[in-house]
Amino acid sequence: MKGNWLLVWSAILLAPTAHSCPEKCLCHKASKTADCKNRGFTEIPARLPPEIQILQLQNNRIWRINQNAFTATPLLKILDLSNNSLSSVAPGAFQKLRYLQVLNLTRNLIHYIENKTFSFLPHLKELDLSSNSIIRLPETFGNSTGNITLLSVKHNKLQKMERILLESLPNLKVVLFKDNPWQCNCNIFGMKLWLESFLYRGGISDGIICSAPGVRKGKELLKVPYELFGACALRAAPAPPASGPQWPGPEQRGGPKHGPHGEPADGGRGGCEPKARPRPVSLRHAIATVVITGVVCGVVCLMMLAAAVYGCAYAAITAKYHRQQLAPVRQHGAPEEKEPFQSSMA
Repeated sequence: MKGNWLLVWSAILLAPTAHSCPEKCLCHKASKTADCKNRGFTEIPARLPPEIQILQLQNNRIWRINQNAFTATPLLKILDLSNNSLSSVAPGAFQKLRYLQVLNLTRNLIHYIENKTFSFLPHLKELDLSSNSIIRLPETFGNSTGNITLLSVKHNKLQKMERILLESLPNLKVVLFKDNPWQCNCNIFGMKLWLESFLYRGGISDGIICSAPGVRKGKELLKVPYELFGACALRAAPAPPASGPQWPGPEQRGGPKHGPHGEPADGGRGGCEPKARPRPVSLRHAIATVVITGVVCGVVCLMMLAAAVYGCAYAAITAKYHRQQLAPVRQHGAPEEKEPFQSSMA
């Protein structure tokens, strides 16, 4: 009997703590919100109510997210982690949040995003990565992320962005690129093509402003003429090796070599910067044109020379023929011309 009472009291004492709000947070049952902002957390707080749909964790000192951090809150729809100390996000950190719609990671210290970091978030619509120190984005955010409609990467350190990543987000409506050191060379040519198509379809963007090379600094990428990217296809598709042809795209990973600060190794000139020498293909075309023109002109000249020789020969033969015809006439006509002279003498 005594043992039964102990079990009852234990259940009574543990029941509130199982679904209670963390000590430093304020939980609102009506709005299903847990307000944990400005509380000095360094990790995701434990013992959050499982029914919450909005978790506010902005303005803390959270520096890491464990893979099981959100196991107890599977119904979250809005997660705000802005203004914390996150330097990286482990792939799969948010995979338990299948109903998540808005993820705010602004104003952290994130340097890069790994492939498939946001996998298994089929309802994610807004991803805000602005105001970090991101220098590289992956080729994909992860499986089941095709429903993202808003993506913000402004105020970072991005020099390029893979076109394949943008194409993996077919439902994008708004994308923000502002304040990044975009390198407007061959590595960004794919983005130019994608952005033109995106805007044509009715998408909204704040545009891409070039930071380098120097001749394009401050210019909008969409206003850089195609002619300045004319060498990109040639640089991206070198002569195929003997084993078989290989045709990398304009955004091949090797790309032009860069210096320690992401500047082209050829003295700061972009990969597509016009060169003093003509391109090899254009030179071959020019030589071929000159050779063909010369051959045609030579043939025409020979034909004209043959016509002139033939004309001269024909004229000479005709003149000779006329002389031969006139010679007998002159010979027979001589006596008749002398008779009046002789008769006059008589």
